[in-house]
Amino acid sequence: MSKELVKAMQVLEEEKGISRQVIKEALESALALAYKKNYDQAQNVEVQFDENKGTIKVYSVKEVVETNYDSTLEISLEEALKINRAYEIGDKIKFEVTPKDFGRIATQTAKHVIMQRIREAERENIFEEFSQYVDEIMTGTVERQDHRFIYVNIGRVEAIMPLGEQIPSEQFEPDQRIKVYVAKVDKTSKGPQIVVSRAHNDFLRRLFEQEVPEIYDGTVEVMAIAREAGDRAKVAVRSRDKNIDPVGTCVGPRGQRVQAIVNELNGENMDIIEWNEDPVVFIQNALSPAQVLKVDFNEEAHACIVVVPDNQLSLAIGKRGQNARLAARLTTYKIDIKSESSYADYLEEQAALAIEAQAAAEASQEDLAEELPAETLDQAVEVEDLKLESEPAGEE
Repeated sequence: MSKELVKAMQVLEEEKGISRQVIKEALESALALAYKKNYDQAQNVEVQFDENKGTIKVYSVKEVVETNYDSTLEISLEEALKINRAYEIGDKIKFEVTPKDFGRIATQTAKHVIMQRIREAERENIFEEFSQYVDEIMTGTVERQDHRFIYVNIGRVEAIMPLGEQIPSEQFEPDQRIKVYVAKVDKTSKGPQIVVSRAHNDFLRRLFEQEVPEIYDGTVEVMAIAREAGDRAKVAVRSRDKNIDPVGTCVGPRGQRVQAIVNELNGENMDIIEWNEDPVVFIQNALSPAQVLKVDFNEEAHACIVVVPDNQLSLAIGKRGQNARLAARLTTYKIDIKSESSYADYLEEQAALAIEAQAAAEASQEDLAEELPAETLDQAVEVEDLKLESEPAGEE
C-alpha cells in the first residue's frame, strides 16, 4: 500500500498541483484520528509517514512528570530516566504503538484523504479560474429553472442566477444559450458558488463595451446607469474627444448598435443621454424626452425642483413615475417635478409663508417688549443714549 500511496502522491502533485507535503500532513493527521477512534481515544498519538521507506508508524506521546501521573498521557520522571538519563520534567517521549492490523485502516484512510484532497484541489482551481471572470460577460447554456434560481452551465461548472438577478419578463428553455454577467464567486462548504446576472447594471455596461468600440477603447465613457431591468434604462455617457458625439456613437448608424443591446435584453427600452458635470444640465438631460424650463436646487438637501411645461408634466414623470425615478437614480438627486403653473402657485405659497413668518416674528418682539418691566426699558434707553454720546461727531 505504501508504494502505491507514494505513487498516488506523486501523481497528485504533478497533475493536480497538490504538494506532497500537504498530502503527507493531511494523511498523518487523519491516521492519528483513525487510531484514536479504533484503538485508544485517550492517548495523545502522532503518526509518521516515511515516504522513502514507505512505512507508517504510530507513536504514543507522553510528557515527563514528577509524580501522580496519568499513564495514558504521562510518564514519571523515574521511569523516563530508566529510558534515558537525559530526560527532564516537561520533555515529551514517543513510544511506538503501531497495531499489527493498522495497514487496513491506513489504506482506507489514505484513499479517503486523497479523494478529499482531489476534491478540494478541483474546487480551488475552479474558484481561482472563475474569480478571474468576475465583472465579465460569459455565454452559457440554461440547464434548468426552479422558483429561486436559473441554473446556467458556463463551462466546467454550473452557475446560479438568483431571482433578483433575473429579468422578470424573460423565459428560457433548457439548452438555450444566453449571455450572463458574472457578479461574484463565493467559497462554500460544497465548493465555489458562481452567481450570474442579467439584471445587473454592469451587465448593461459590458454590453455597451461589446457593441461600441469607442467605449471599449475608452474614447467614450459610461458615467452612470439607472435601470429597471427588462423595461427601461437610462445610460449617461461622455466623450473624451470633443469631436466625437457620445450619444450618437452609442446609438450607431441607423441605431444598429443600441438596437443590438435592446435585442439582447428582449426589448428593454434604452435612453442614452449625455453626462455633464453641471448638475443642472445633467438633470435636464436625464429627464429627456421632456423639456425642462428650470431647475431649482437645494444643495444642502441634495434635492431639486424641476419645472416643466404644463403639457409635458406626464412625459417628465413617466408611466408609473418611471422617468422621474430613473432620472433621480441616474443623477443621485431627489427630484420633485412640477408643472409651470403649479410652480407659480408654489412660489406664491412660499412668499405668503415668508410674510406670515416675518409678521409672527415682529409680533413676538412686540409682545416681549410689553412684558419687560419699565425700569428694564429705561435702562435700555440709557444704554442707547450713552452709545449716541460716545459716537464721534461727523465732519462739518
